[in-house]
Amino acid sequence: MVAEYVAAVDQGTTGTRCMVFDRGGRVMGAHYVEHRQIFPRPGWVEHDPHEIWQNTRRAIDAAFAAGGVPAREIAALGIANQRETTLVWNRRTGEPYYPAVVWQCTRSEEICKRLLTDGLEPLIRERTGLLAATYFSGPKLAWLLENVPGLREDAERGEALFGTVDSWLIWNLTGGPAGGAHVTDVTNASRTMLMDLRRRQWDEEMLGILRIPSAMLPEIRPSSDARPYGASRPEDTGGVALPVCGVLGDQQAALVGQCCFRPGEAKNTYGTGSFLLMHTGDAPVASEAGLLSTTAYQLGADGECQYALEGSIAITGAAVQWLRDNLGILSSAAESEAVAGSVEDAGGVYMVPAFSGLYAPHWDMDARGIIAGLTRYTTRAHLVRATLEAICYQAREVLEAMEADSGIRLQALKVDGGAVANDLLMQMQADILGTPVVRPTLQETTALGAAYAAGLAAGVWSGLDDLRANWGIDRTFEPSWDDERRARGYRGWQRAVERAKGWVE
Repeated sequence: MVAEYVAAVDQGTTGTRCMVFDRGGRVMGAHYVEHRQIFPRPGWVEHDPHEIWQNTRRAIDAAFAAGGVPAREIAALGIANQRETTLVWNRRTGEPYYPAVVWQCTRSEEICKRLLTDGLEPLIRERTGLLAATYFSGPKLAWLLENVPGLREDAERGEALFGTVDSWLIWNLTGGPAGGAHVTDVTNASRTMLMDLRRRQWDEEMLGILRIPSAMLPEIRPSSDARPYGASRPEDTGGVALPVCGVLGDQQAALVGQCCFRPGEAKNTYGTGSFLLMHTGDAPVASEAGLLSTTAYQLGADGECQYALEGSIAITGAAVQWLRDNLGILSSAAESEAVAGSVEDAGGVYMVPAFSGLYAPHWDMDARGIIAGLTRYTTRAHLVRATLEAICYQAREVLEAMEADSGIRLQALKVDGGAVANDLLMQMQADILGTPVVRPTLQETTALGAAYAAGLAAGVWSGLDDLRANWGIDRTFEPSWDDERRARGYRGWQRAVERAKGWVE
């Protein structure tokens, strides 16, 4: 008899969550642990790999205990992860050579500018579906190889391993130096700038351009595989060895958790950044409007790989954290709803949170954050409301690009992530888009998608119809603004964005 439960680890930019689900997609137990954000220089962002691993162990133990589900009744473990964050560690000792370089980090800017100067962006776009941007893992890894003493020599000898966070966690879960599996899946590999998007194999030409030794790369596997990547060490998963057989980059995991299995279905996840993905079918769609072509998922070794268009926005929820942590004008992120709701509008203020440059659809590494339209009338509440509006305006830019590339006019946008609990934000999103916004019953769809990937491999769910049966609507937010107000607000946003571009000389 197949076990009734599946566990998933969702290792995100600000913390690590473990959740245990039953066959109906209901949460049986959950636990969340934050980790430190390290900013050694302007534009640099790091995490501690050891802290992430230890927090993962803590989250698993606490979630299992909270759910009261014996580990022996859990069929499998799935992983979702912050995608482009780059780690390097020693195969024999398990020691990292350097802190994890986070996806938001801009230290690889000079490497990306060399790629642009050398005229390589058309090749990068055609081969990988990506752009020459600091966002992706390949340039970050190239920076590490150029700057960390001894790393290149160890990498060429096969002693140094590279991975995104999924690879780091799976390697540790399945044994670490004592035979841990060094793997990744097609979704995470597609975010490195090192994988041929169509063949789903490491691309020798891209490795040569960035001078990356192939010996340090993980094996690329399907997102869901009945042949497990490995078995967890019992001491890390409640005293039982669990098959680790599902892994998805966090945004693709949310796409699966939202059951976007048909071409044209789309979701937006509101976290540290925001990520709008539209399922495009079994072949990549080249973007002409500043989006990325990426893998969506591959369910089963014999399953057709599915693809998506993605609009990545670097800073959305992190802008609210900035108001809280850097400016001290909020006591908590949740307070933003009441503060922003105390005024009718932003009072003509626009905030462009280009702290790490602008991602889709602009891709300007030299942009920086600005606040425009300040007057003596402006209050704390106007600034908070302008920050929430910035989240929504950035999503509109991406959605317009997505509709231009796909030729599909979205009838509704599915939403998920921590910020969707903010009713005011969701209503503003519907108003600014002019499109209904649909919030599902379960908003932690990233962890759910990872659980689905693992549970499909382990036989807990027999197919996509089982997953669709679990999806339900909590609330639909209908647009309330008229067209004139929507257009006027968007014109102001576009003017503010133009002022943020090219700020770094």
